[in-house]
Amino acid sequence: MVDVSGKRVVFREAVAEGVIRLRPETVRRIREGRVEKGDVLTVTSVAAIQAVKKASELLPLCHNIPITYVGVDYEFIGDDRIRVVVTVRTTAQTGVEMDALTGVSIALLNIWDMVKKYEKDEKGQYPETWIEKIRVVSKIKKE
Repeated sequence: MVDVSGKRVVFREAVAEGVIRLRPETVRRIREGRVEKGDVLTVTSVAAIQAVKKASELLPLCHNIPITYVGVDYEFIGDDRIRVVVTVRTTAQTGVEMDALTGVSIALLNIWDMVKKYEKDEKGQYPETWIEKIRVVSKIKKE
């Protein structure tokens, strides 16, 4: 791990996002609360928060830092995409970009897991489903 012991403890925030493409009828099911496994957005928010808190366990060189806030937001894009935005805050010696990216990644995977039944074709494949554009949107460091 990189030595951050000489750095000052300051407020830090990172915002990450990613998009999942699904069949329009699957997105409609999510919006209408008709997914067999349950409320997709509520369960996904919990999965994202759990993932943020476990980033340092999943990424071998990621620092274990105190997380002071996690926010998870959703935006429906057209009739076949959902954008997930995860905001993470801390007061620490290093940033929370990896934590936010981990939260977004797991959120998108959780959505896929909860709706995969509706996404499979007749051969059990996922020709219309993909995850894309996972990135850090912004980061803040206030001295």
